[in-house]
Amino acid sequence: MTVDELRACAEELAAQPEEWQHLVDLTPGRRHYVNLRRDDDVDVWLLCWNETDDTGWHDHGDSSGAVTVVSGVVRETTPRLGGTPAARDYRVGESFTFGPDRIHRMSGTDTQAVSIHAYSPPLDRVGQYSVDDDGVLSRVSVSYTEELRPLGV
Repeated sequence: MTVDELRACAEELAAQPEEWQHLVDLTPGRRHYVNLRRDDDVDVWLLCWNETDDTGWHDHGDSSGAVTVVSGVVRETTPRLGGTPAARDYRVGESFTFGPDRIHRMSGTDTQAVSIHAYSPPLDRVGQYSVDDDGVLSRVSVSYTEELRPLGV
């Protein structure tokens, strides 16, 4: 699927809360995420965010993606060599897309954030990144089923 098709998929599902609202869990102290659909073309997830939730730096392997915010505010941060990472907050009804080349991290900015994420091809392996004390960037490949969080935590 193209990123435009992924955006349409996430936005269409966001407009149908009866399909996912019963799965929302905003219990503090733990991340909650649920797979809503997985087929040969797309992998769709519901992610619930509290203000302390953070995926850590990661990529999505060979998959492109789209994110639509259905509640609260989520933050996407992208690294910048030699500079402060760039951050953007997305609010209810806003969407963004990315290709498989994107490294980013996602975090909650309040206690009521919920977003829908669509990926194509369906997720397989994702990369998690860390930077050591000497500034060396490392990537670890993990299964798409593993919880993303800052490495070393």
